[in-house]
Amino acid sequence: MAHSDHGADMAMANCKISMLWNWYTIDACFLSSSWHITTNGAFAATCIGVILMVILLEALRRIGKEYDEHIQRDFAARVALIANGGRTALPAQCPASSSSAEAGAAPQTVTFRASPLQQLVRALIHTATFGLAYIVMLLAMYYNGYVIISILIGALLGKFLCDWMTKTVVIGADGSTAVKNGAVGGGIEEPTVCCG
Repeated sequence: MAHSDHGADMAMANCKISMLWNWYTIDACFLSSSWHITTNGAFAATCIGVILMVILLEALRRIGKEYDEHIQRDFAARVALIANGGRTALPAQCPASSSSAEAGAAPQTVTFRASPLQQLVRALIHTATFGLAYIVMLLAMYYNGYVIISILIGALLGKFLCDWMTKTVVIGADGSTAVKNGAVGGGIEEPTVCCG
């Protein structure tokens, strides 16, 4: 036991860690003493891994948006079917908030609540996104210039590949146009790294 502790102490002694901006390559350490860079190839692999990690983070954010959009589209389709005279029952968790005995006398609203399974999937996607964002934040806190550049490259590629902006424009009979809300990938969001 003492021998392994001594080995860990030696590894930590060889680690170059700074809370100031640095360009360390060989002997740089990240997150733990086991992530100890001993060769240029290992450092290059670390930078590529960080880029891929940030791309994955952007992909998880997109998956979360897509899944939410899927749930909303599914519910909207069921409500539209009922409104057009279809005979599909709404789920029990979607009662009408208001109703009227006279058709058309007052608008009806339907409140949608995700099912427990849907909410679990949403929570799992959020947890994976949240955890990965914190790992990226911790890597940035080593103030290694190469790693921070890798994070920025990953953010650039991730946004470019995973969040292509699309909008649906509805053209009316009179030639007027309206942008349909709710399209995935619409708009620039606050660039939070730690709390995405």
